[in-house]
Amino acid sequence: MTAVAYVILSLAASIFVIRLLLGPSVADRVVALDGLLITVMCGVLVAAADQDSAIGLDTVLVVSLLGFIGTGVLARYVEQRGG
Repeated sequence: MTAVAYVILSLAASIFVIRLLLGPSVADRVVALDGLLITVMCGVLVAAADQDSAIGLDTVLVVSLLGFIGTGVLARYVEQRGG
């Protein structure tokens, strides 16, 4: 069952990477980067559930907080830049 989750997550990650590379604006790239970060975090959670490990939960917590701060900083940059 985890193999199906990994396939779906890798498909989502590849779509986010394409959007990150081809995004017409900086805002589109920020949204794609945030989606890619969430997809990676979901992959870590699936791996933690597969291995019955709680270490992945700490990792996801730290990465999500850093991602939230980074998204806020990038949103402020896009707002000041105007586009």
